Amino acid sequence: MSTEQDLAFMEEALALAREAGSLGEVPVGAVVVRDGQVIGRGYNRPILSSDPTAHAEVMALREAGRELANYRMPGCTLYVTLEPCAMCSGAIQHARIARVVFGASDPKTGCCGSVIDLFAEAKLNHHTEVESGVMAEQCGRLLSDFFAARRRRVESA
Repeated sequence: MSTEQDLAFMEEALALAREAGSLGEVPVGAVVVRDGQVIGRGYNRPILSSDPTAHAEVMALREAGRELANYRMPGCTLYVTLEPCAMCSGAIQHARIARVVFGASDPKTGCCGSVIDLFAEAKLNHHTEVESGVMAEQCGRLLSDFFAARRRRVESA
């Protein structure tokens, strides 16, 4: 069950997702929170940065790592508007994030249960708690609208 705090931090992730979309990137945003404070923010920018690892989650983790002066982030929660992919799920596990809260499910690349659930893999040494579907409608609509607009641009070109 999502709390008021979860909703507030997901709103912040959504604002970052909108920023990514305004730049032509897939609109995904993420924040890392520790003790009720945002310590890392990120939005998708692989196109602008020519970097396939520049997903919202990775960008937020990088900023949080600099803020903490540590690559480990126990006790932190990562809020992200779209279910993390395999790369991001791996980074989340390596960072020892305690909890992931995501909005929209990703039936093509989601690794929190949609395609595979890396966080439930018993052989891995860290297990992050996952909560799905927080503001899923808003997160999903942002993505759907973005791709619909992209298709219209391609069709009219």
